[in-house]
Formats: sequence, structure tokens, C-alpha cells
Amino acid sequence: MAKQFWKPGNMIYPLPAVMVSVTDGEGNDNIITVAWTGTVCTNPAMAYISVRPSRYSYDMIRKTGEFVINLTTEKLAFATDFCGVRSGRDVDKFRKLNLTKEKAQFVSAPMIGEAPVSIECRVREVKELGSHDMFLADVLAVHADEAYMDKNNRFRLNDAGLLVYSHGEYLAGGRKVGTFGYSVKKKQQKKQMQKKLDKKSDREADRESKKAGMSGKPGTSGKLKTLGKAGREKR
Repeated sequence: MAKQFWKPGNMIYPLPAVMVSVTDGEGNDNIITVAWTGTVCTNPAMAYISVRPSRYSYDMIRKTGEFVINLTTEKLAFATDFCGVRSGRDVDKFRKLNLTKEKAQFVSAPMIGEAPVSIECRVREVKELGSHDMFLADVLAVHADEAYMDKNNRFRLNDAGLLVYSHGEYLAGGRKVGTFGYSVKKKQQKKQMQKKLDKKSDREADRESKKAGMSGKPGTSGKLKTLGKAGREKR
């Protein structure tokens, strides 16, 4: 297989598209969408996010040393994109997107009620790397939506329809559900894109129906919504 030679760049995809909730401790809260995020240690539990110093949320994190990583789902795709392309300097994202603030147990930053998992984090170290600063943080607690607990008390996170980001596109269950910036495109452009997505979904549904018919088994669809334990970045 032939490969092209490119200059150094970030091509580690897909990545989790998470909404990070922050506060300045003075009554001002914000949400920043991040894909430069992940696990850095199991024991002690640690995670990281990387944020440009120019972002509105950056100073909040620097000031309080706290943030919450909220996992996202297909249902939160629009909100996830919006929080990545609109600045908290200009809009109250919680209010604009009708997202629910929930009180965290250990940090002052609010959790997002609609997220299937919210992870409370406290900054241990800040690494100034270049375009982004990396916030290395200790995980203080994990809050998981109990709707995803099955009858055996097992957490079925993958039933949530988790959202990932890959090379400019949002994917859920391997299926494209949007592109970077789509939440703020003109209505006509959004209508055209939605039609394409609807047609693609219809084709996939037809294929599933045919498969189910051939096997004699009914097709299954739908999502569950779950309390368990414990990048791309714009605004």
C-alpha cells in the first residue's frame, strides 16, 4: 500500500468530542468543546485537556484549576459543535442550548446534565507546549447516567451513541452526523446537509431491514440513555 509523505501534523483520529464545563468562581460559567483530551494514567486516575491560551475558557481554568469533562452523544452533536465555534465571551452557551447545569461534588465548575458521563477534574500541572497548553488533571469523581445501567448493574456506555471527532467530521456509531461548524451555517446550507444525512440514514435503514428480513429476525434500533463510578478545541 502506497502512502504519501506529509509534514508533521495531528492525524490521530478518531478522538472523543467532549464538552468541558468551566467557571470563573464568580458566577460565570462556560462550555468549551475539546478533542485534544484523553487518559494519561490509570492509578491515580488522571486525564488531560489541551487548550489554546487565547480561548475564553483558558483563563477560567487557570484561575480555578478545575473543570469537568462531559462525554457527548449523537443527540448532543449540535451543542457540541456550537460550543466549539462560538465564544463564551459572546453567548451564554448553557442558556442558548438549553443545557442543564448540575452541581458537581468536588469542583466548582458545573456538570452538564444531558451528558451520559461527567468527570470532575482538578489541575495538577500545566504544560506550556506551543499552540496549546496541556492541563494535566487528577480525576476526582465520575458521574454516570443510571439510565445506561442494565439489569445486572453493568454500565452500558456504548448504548449512549457516543460522539467522536475525526478529520473535520462528527461520527456516532461510525455514522457521520455533522461537520465542523455545521451548527452555525446558514439555514439553507443546514437544510441541504440534513437532507443528505436523512437520505443516508434511510439507505442504511433499508439495508438493515433487508438484512433482518433475510435472517428472519427483526431489526433493532434506538438508544438508551446511564450513575456509575469512578480536543479539537475551539472556545
